[in-house]
Amino acid sequence: MKITDFSAAHFRNLDAVAFQPDSGINVIFGENGQGKTNIIEGIWLFTGCHSFRTHKHAELIEKGKREAKVSLSFVAQKMENDAMLKIGQKRDFLLNGVPLESPRKFLGEFQSVVFSPASLSIIQDAPAERRKFLDIAISMIKPAYAVHLLKYSKILANRNALLKQIPMGVPENYLDAWDEELARVGARITQYRLSYTDDLVRIGSEIYKEISGGRETLQIEYKQSSKSFATDEYALTENIFLALQKNRETDIRRQMTGVGPHKDDLEIKVGDLSARFYGSQGQQRSCALAMKLAEAYIIREFSGEYPVILLDDVMSELDTKRQTYLLEYLKNWQVFLTCCDLSHFSKLQESKTFHVENGRLTEA
Repeated sequence: MKITDFSAAHFRNLDAVAFQPDSGINVIFGENGQGKTNIIEGIWLFTGCHSFRTHKHAELIEKGKREAKVSLSFVAQKMENDAMLKIGQKRDFLLNGVPLESPRKFLGEFQSVVFSPASLSIIQDAPAERRKFLDIAISMIKPAYAVHLLKYSKILANRNALLKQIPMGVPENYLDAWDEELARVGARITQYRLSYTDDLVRIGSEIYKEISGGRETLQIEYKQSSKSFATDEYALTENIFLALQKNRETDIRRQMTGVGPHKDDLEIKVGDLSARFYGSQGQQRSCALAMKLAEAYIIREFSGEYPVILLDDVMSELDTKRQTYLLEYLKNWQVFLTCCDLSHFSKLQESKTFHVENGRLTEA
C-alpha cells in the first residue's frame, strides 16, 4: 500500500498543502506547532477511524473556515484509488467518487498504523486504552468487528438505562433479555480479541526479544472480566451470561454493567512483572513499539499489503539502538515521520524530506 498524493485545505492550520511522497521514507520536519502532526492526522483519518487526537470535528477545521477538505491518492492491491474527506457539520467520505454512508465503510480500504508518544498509553494507562488499541487494530483487518462493537455499545447503553429504572419499580427480570443479547454479541467480540491476542503474542514477543537483544521477554494475555477461560462462542456466551446474572445486584446498586468485553483488559508483562506498574520507561517504550510493529505486521499478513507507517515525533523519544532497529525494520515500508531535528536521519537513502512552517509545506 502506497500513498501517491496528499492534499489538505483548511485542515487545522494547513491552509493549502499538497505533495507527492516518496515510496519509502518521508521525513516531515519543522518546529513544534507548525503543522507536522496535522499531516499525519490527515492521513490517518482515511483509515475510517476517528482522529488519534480528538473526537470533535470542529477542531479539525481551520479557525474562521466552515469546511476542511483532505484528499488522498493511494495504490492498494495494485489498484489506484482516490479518496476525499470533507469535514463540516458532519464528515463526508468519498472513495473513487462514490459517497460512503459512514466513515466505518472505509475500514479496510486504506490501512495505516500510527505510532506516537501517546502510544505509551497502551502500556501506562487504564484498561480502556488497551481495549481501544485492540478495537482499532482488529477493525482495520476485519471491518465486521466494528459492526459488532457498535451493536454491543447500543445493547450496553440500553441495559445501563434499565439498571437506573429498577430502583424506581421496573421489574428486575426485564434485564434477562438484555443479558442474553449482551452475552451473545459480547462472545463474538471476545472471540475476535482472543484470536488477535494470539497473533500479538506470536509476533510481538519476537519483536520485543530482538529489541531487548534477547535479554527480556514480552508476555501478553487477554483477561476477561467474566473470569472465563473459554474460547468457543457457545461457552463464551454462557459464561458471560452467568457472570451478568451473578453480578446483577451489584450492577443495580451501581447502576452500570460491571462485566463484559467493555471491562476486559490486556495484561502486558516484561518477564513475570507488569509492564504498567513495574516496567522502566525504556521497557514500556519497547513494549509499545513491539505492539505497534506487531499490529503493522499482522495487517501485512492478513491483507498481503504493507500498511503505511505514521511515526509522529517518536524518534527523539527512542534511544539510538531503538531508532536503528525501527528504521531497519521498516526499510521496505512507506513511512511518514515527523521530527524537529534532522540529525537522526542524515544517513537515510531513498527518502524525501519536507519542511513545514506555519502550515505550509515545501520539499527540502
